[in-house]
Amino acid sequence: MAPPEPSVTRAGLLRRGACAAGLALIGVPALVAAAQSPEQDVRALNLLLMVEYTESAFYAEALQRDALSGELRSFAEQVLEHERAHLSLLEGVLGASAEREPQHDFGDATSASDAFADAAARLEDLAVAAYNGQAANVTPEAFAAAARIVSVEARHAAWIRSIVKRDPAPRAADQPKTEAQVRAGLEDLGVRL
Repeated sequence: MAPPEPSVTRAGLLRRGACAAGLALIGVPALVAAAQSPEQDVRALNLLLMVEYTESAFYAEALQRDALSGELRSFAEQVLEHERAHLSLLEGVLGASAEREPQHDFGDATSASDAFADAAARLEDLAVAAYNGQAANVTPEAFAAAARIVSVEARHAAWIRSIVKRDPAPRAADQPKTEAQVRAGLEDLGVRL
């Protein structure tokens, strides 16, 4: 006769779940904290600052060239205000550690509405991916500053997509990008890093 199967009880499952949750609460923050440091904060926040410099310059140039009208112009005007506020917030957090604005050459992306809309969508998607990619690399204080911005960047991405009749939320979850991927994306958009 075979030994009886161990019974699964609700109490047993709860104990196992509590143990697993306890391990997660202890282990995950310890692993994340090991990778975080004030130096890493500066590096991550400066990467995000590069994104914000790029967005601000892109929208300002498009408006200066007077190539946009209607909803696209309204979008660029409102988003430029937001990006300037984001710049101010990040520069305030970084203080003297803030890097200088890079050179930009957006080419035709700021001189025609279709090219502008395509580049704006790529830029806003890149911004969201950059913020998400740096979230685990920073201390809670730096995370709090970045978290105030990323949700607005996501709304910008959805807004520009809806203007050009693209799916405003094409994925259930966004894929974060590494620093190297963000820098490559910025260079593709005309940033000289």
